[in-house]
Amino acid sequence: MTSLPACPGIDRHAHLEGGLDPRWVRDRARERGLAAPAPLEALWRGEAVPFEGFIEAFFFGCRFLCDADAVRDAVRAAAARLPPESGAPRGVDLWVSPHLLVKQAAFLRLDELWRGLDEGIRETRRAGIRIAVIIDAVNHFGVEHGHEVLDLVLPERPPWVVGFSTGGLERVPFRDWAPVFERARKAGLRLAAHAGENGPGGNVRDAILDAGVERIVHGVRAAADPALVELLADRRIALDVCPTSNRALVPDLGPHPLPLLLKAGVRCALGTDDPGVIPTDLTGEWKAAQNMGLSGSDLETLARNAQADAWCLSAPAD
Repeated sequence: MTSLPACPGIDRHAHLEGGLDPRWVRDRARERGLAAPAPLEALWRGEAVPFEGFIEAFFFGCRFLCDADAVRDAVRAAAARLPPESGAPRGVDLWVSPHLLVKQAAFLRLDELWRGLDEGIRETRRAGIRIAVIIDAVNHFGVEHGHEVLDLVLPERPPWVVGFSTGGLERVPFRDWAPVFERARKAGLRLAAHAGENGPGGNVRDAILDAGVERIVHGVRAAADPALVELLADRRIALDVCPTSNRALVPDLGPHPLPLLLKAGVRCALGTDDPGVIPTDLTGEWKAAQNMGLSGSDLETLARNAQADAWCLSAPAD
């Protein structure tokens, strides 16, 4: 019997703020006399919630990222979720929401955020793990918010900040966001977008054609449109797929489309998304993919894609 490929050591999509360990969050909340919101408790139990409930759950833990040490520890947690048995290369493409942490909620200063990230990234690099940061703006906060995010991060952008993305509720059309993406591109950032998750599959097409992104996060609803699947394959768009998160936040998805997308030649790879809010790790995502009936060849393709399209592997060393 042919053995299946081992889980790769690249987490292609993880959020810093969504990766806080549940026990750590409970302890911090208890210290402040706070109770975790009902949607977060539900997600910790493995239950599905509406996307608006997920946003409430995601924001709850952010308040505990209040100094550089907490940020550094969150980077460590992201690296620790890589399978210990995986060989080189190892790395994480890490999404971070600085405007939320620094401006909207004012949990910490920007210099504290940068210092915590830098310390964590340097520490994990010494352990052989590469980390790149993708700045995340929030689609439903609107285009002006996107410009404010860039105003915040571009003046003193660290070298490990390599990309710009939008997340949140898919409400504002990507054609409206196009000037923000173009500004980010001209500043040297690579472009990604959460699309086709809590919004229609057509948002994936709009993100590619209107905003010029080279990478889609989730994109699972695109699978229902053969022409869109063909566009993804023809344009060699990287697709970050997070099965555990998809099951929790896209309950009407039906059979997961990962096998269909791989068969069509879409460059899919696996990520953990928000593994502290929706508990998982990269090994869990790999097992979920195996349970979809993927062949050994399919799994090898997933592993190759994880490396080929990972931004952390090409990020500057300093």
